[in-house]
Amino acid sequence: MKKSFLYALFIALFLVSCKKEIEKINDTLKDTTSTTENPTAEKDSVKKDSVVMKESIPPAMQETGFYNAFVLPKDKKLRDSVYAEFSKKYSEKERYAILALNRLDSKNKWNSDTLVVPAKIDTTLMAYSPFPMQLDVLSPVKKFVVFSYPIQAYGVYSNGTLVKWGPTSMGKKTAKTKTGLTFANWKKQLAISTVSSEWKLPYNFNIFNLDGIGWHQYDLPGYPASHSCLRLLLKDAKWLYSYADTWVLNPGGATTKAKGTAVLVYGDYGWGKRKPWRKLLNDPNANSVSVEEMTKMIEPNIEKIVKEQDNREKVVDSIKAARAVLEQMPESPKTVAP
Repeated sequence: MKKSFLYALFIALFLVSCKKEIEKINDTLKDTTSTTENPTAEKDSVKKDSVVMKESIPPAMQETGFYNAFVLPKDKKLRDSVYAEFSKKYSEKERYAILALNRLDSKNKWNSDTLVVPAKIDTTLMAYSPFPMQLDVLSPVKKFVVFSYPIQAYGVYSNGTLVKWGPTSMGKKTAKTKTGLTFANWKKQLAISTVSSEWKLPYNFNIFNLDGIGWHQYDLPGYPASHSCLRLLLKDAKWLYSYADTWVLNPGGATTKAKGTAVLVYGDYGWGKRKPWRKLLNDPNANSVSVEEMTKMIEPNIEKIVKEQDNREKVVDSIKAARAVLEQMPESPKTVAP
């Protein structure tokens, strides 16, 4: 009996000890679990907060190579933040060049969801010219202006060398700009549109007289939007206004004695397709017009262009000579009343 009692007591003490040890282990496991779960929760919390913060920050530049994409959010407040960053990152001349590359003026700077931005900014735009720098077919031509409907751009050549290019907004689909070879006619520093008297057209230069079509300054919204005319940035319109030659009319203006600068308007726009300049993000040469393509368009007209150029020079020289003779003639003697 005594041995049985001692054996039972030993078993009871052993069980109590095991129970306490198990409880101790459980408490330790709980503490460990608590300490491991809390940092995880904090880590997830930080991660979640960082995602929220990232979403509230204006989209950064998406760098792809020669041209980058500056993505503009739809939300107005975010767009304002993006423009503030855009203005801070680029100078006024650089912003002007970027907008021009996207066929936009400052008034319509937000009329796009993505801006194509060169990795290296050339404020003259010449580094991004879609037109060939040299065209031998135009070597005998002193002044030549070309407007491309497909890429909404114009180029200016002097004896075959590209001297300037820039953006344009030509006729919309329901009022397409007339294409083909034409010549600069008359110009007016401030013309009034025949469509609406409220539309003022600075530095207007007519090229299709009977159709009332010409180039001038007006809004560039990033796509063809005009009523057949060829819209330009103000600086470009002013430059071309001084560059191109007008026609020469007979006294009284009934007939044309000589035509002005040769102008070629060609092609058509890819209506409903991706904007041509957006393709630069994938291919820096996407908008490039080859020498062969330009030569093929110009060559059939080169004889006429040179002929009209030579005729104009003769007419202008004859007018100058006539004026010189008049200036050298003695004044008629004044008669004195008796």
